[in-house]
Amino acid sequence: MTQHRTPRARRRAQAALDRRSFLKGAAGLSVATPLLFSGTGRAQGAHPKRLVIFFTPNGTRQEDFWPYFDWNIFDGPKSETDWPLTPILNPLADHKSDLIILDGVRQRSTSLGPGDGHQKGMGHLLTGMPLQEGTLFEGGGDSGTAGWAGGISIDQHIANAIGENTKFPSLEFGVRTLGATVWSRMCYAGAGQPIPPDNDPNTAFNRIFGELDGDPAEVARLRHRRQSVLDFVIDEFNTLNPSLGADDRIKLDQHLTAVREIEQRLESESQPAAGCMTPDFGAAMGLDPLAVDNFPLVGQLQMDLLAMSLACDLTRVASIQWTKSVGDVPMTWLGINEGHHALSHEGDSNTTAQNKLRDINIWYAQQLNYLIEKLKSIPEGNGTVFDNTLIVWCNELGKGNSHTRNKIPFVLAGSAGGALTTGRYLDFDNLINPGAPHNNLWVSVMNAMGVEGNTFGHPLHCDGALEGLA
Repeated sequence: MTQHRTPRARRRAQAALDRRSFLKGAAGLSVATPLLFSGTGRAQGAHPKRLVIFFTPNGTRQEDFWPYFDWNIFDGPKSETDWPLTPILNPLADHKSDLIILDGVRQRSTSLGPGDGHQKGMGHLLTGMPLQEGTLFEGGGDSGTAGWAGGISIDQHIANAIGENTKFPSLEFGVRTLGATVWSRMCYAGAGQPIPPDNDPNTAFNRIFGELDGDPAEVARLRHRRQSVLDFVIDEFNTLNPSLGADDRIKLDQHLTAVREIEQRLESESQPAAGCMTPDFGAAMGLDPLAVDNFPLVGQLQMDLLAMSLACDLTRVASIQWTKSVGDVPMTWLGINEGHHALSHEGDSNTTAQNKLRDINIWYAQQLNYLIEKLKSIPEGNGTVFDNTLIVWCNELGKGNSHTRNKIPFVLAGSAGGALTTGRYLDFDNLINPGAPHNNLWVSVMNAMGVEGNTFGHPLHCDGALEGLA
């Protein structure tokens, strides 16, 4: 029940309410206007967390990857903090204290649903869900047919939670991924909804940085206009409040609380890292992104774009996909003329082929090193963009010639702003429960990124976060 007011008081209150309604709309419009440098980015704290998925295909050379290699899971104690570098991991030596090597993680969800080894490995990798039934894709051997992945991928799940206020909720970069098939897609907006990566640095540059031309003075003026409108709205609220009854006062206080929340977001609004700038892209002009000889340069350009997208807070979730499952790029710049996929099917006794597989994976580790160095070179606050980033290096297989999805080479680089303790080797093969489902890893990743939940992917193969990872 509202209190009695004189006609004059009612007119004054109505006028204030009309002004309030107008200004509330104006404030909403002003707040929605994107910052010229950072889209509509908002800080999640001092600095936002970022996630990067870094994919390379066809398994690894196991003997040259694991700090402690032995197919026997009962091979004795292993040091968690004092582990040896291997030939494949050696390019990351300068960042050893920033890494977590995860041994014994397996795609248990691939026991479900259709698909050949590579199809399952790729479709389950980020979704943890069976492939859809269907005849879209014919598998190898006698595996029959399959459709797309049956669920959302972890990058998109996280982007839905933390990417709503950035210009791009997520960005997907590709390096000669070729074709629209279950072998060439790892990111999914939902079941049967693959997201294609952009293989061309030129088109990616134009889409991401084409409007990155803000004048810092104009940004400052925009912020001042926003704050002035909010100040005026709050003053009007405070003037109107004493003249209202109890019910109306409650409603008005709710509106005032919402305005104050906007004000607080503006005060903590994310600013681009100090190194945010439009990338120099002269090297990409006229480049054929699908030419095999351009593979290394295209990858470097895509990583440059990815790094600067994070630095400028244009996105907080990104992925880079080097070729695809069954990717058969001949790495001629390494003196290797055979395709990667073909080599991965050679037997273990073929020493020449196995040495080439080792060299291919060393090269991919060098590319990860480049991305880490790039992120570490961009200042942010008292540290760097890398300090607030988590990179997950992943593969659809553990070993190419057997198509095993056990002992998949997962490497985490970065701590997601201190959420993870790095510099460790963790082995999840044990007497009680040999191997850990990779769905558990994605629970740990989403928790590290500030996204709550204790399950991801198919519930039959997820029982919470990886024990001891955080």
